[in-house]
Amino acid sequence: MSNLLIALVLTLLSICGSNSFALYQDDWQLGNFTKQDSVNPVLLPLNTTTFFCPVRREFVYWEKKDVFNPTALVRDGKIHLLYRAEDDVGIFAGTSRIGLAISEDGLTFQREPLPIFYPDNDIATEYEWEGGCEDPRIVEYNGTYYMTYTAYDGTVARLLVASSPNLRSWTKHGPLFGRAQNGTYLDLWSKSGAIVTELQDEKFVAKQINGKFWMYWGDTNIYAATSDNLVDWTPITDNENGGETEYNLTAVFGPRRGMFDSDLVEPGPQAFIREGGILLIYNSRNRNPSDGGDPALPEGTYSAGQVLLNATNPTQLINRSEEYFMTPDRDYEIIGQVNNVVFVEGLVSYKNSWYLYYGTADSKIAVAAI
Repeated sequence: MSNLLIALVLTLLSICGSNSFALYQDDWQLGNFTKQDSVNPVLLPLNTTTFFCPVRREFVYWEKKDVFNPTALVRDGKIHLLYRAEDDVGIFAGTSRIGLAISEDGLTFQREPLPIFYPDNDIATEYEWEGGCEDPRIVEYNGTYYMTYTAYDGTVARLLVASSPNLRSWTKHGPLFGRAQNGTYLDLWSKSGAIVTELQDEKFVAKQINGKFWMYWGDTNIYAATSDNLVDWTPITDNENGGETEYNLTAVFGPRRGMFDSDLVEPGPQAFIREGGILLIYNSRNRNPSDGGDPALPEGTYSAGQVLLNATNPTQLINRSEEYFMTPDRDYEIIGQVNNVVFVEGLVSYKNSWYLYYGTADSKIAVAAI
């Protein structure tokens, strides 16, 4: 490389600054995202909002301990952020509920004083109590919102699904793998359900492929599942070749030794179809650098990458980012309930911009934008 070209590259880097990521992304990736330092974190825990918990039968400060891992959508011309909030009581020192905050600019939010989704005395109590309702992802279809979320009963994390016409009144449908193959997968550890969608006028609408809805899920490898109705899902398995573990799950992709995603991979926001295939933004964790991790990152660091999958064969990987496009480098991302975490989960296209909302150190919520 000539001295002139090196100088040009250094000049561009200095102009972009440290908060601009993936300067030389491939064309298929979504970027460049810039962390919005002037407003971040956009949501912090609150020790003033109370909620009468119908299971505990007492008032709790429902978002006192931490707020993190939000999903996002555009409704009525505004961004709606559904975020995970923890109280500071119980055997887990924090039951999770889902709150709602609304924005007209993508950067500043007005929060509602009560959670919109929470453990109750209903069909899901045995799965949700007392860990709670965690890490939502939401899509729209025929005027109904479908939300996947993780329920934790203290032993097993399970993906559950709920639906709503308005984000206020919800129908819980229970474990989304619960009815597949006569309950074979009811006790399968499952998290992070990112449904495949199509962007239509700022709305991410669930999209059928070959007559089925598709979802990516998992928090070790990333797996796939299909559904006829967005409520009942069946994991994709590989009985012919043995698959993975007792369930014969088919891994779409997994960790890579020596790289930022060396320990685990986990879906981020809803996947969506764009030119070239299905884009899935994913979260990842780094192994100990002495045991196959990226030596440039501390052990346990959560960074974000992107993959492109075949739009007609959603288990086929087409392309994958060689570098993360976001990693912890702010104080509130480095220090918190879990150190060194950016966990991307909420993505919207709004007023000709992209906004990506993410949990920071499992403690606060921030935004990056294009």
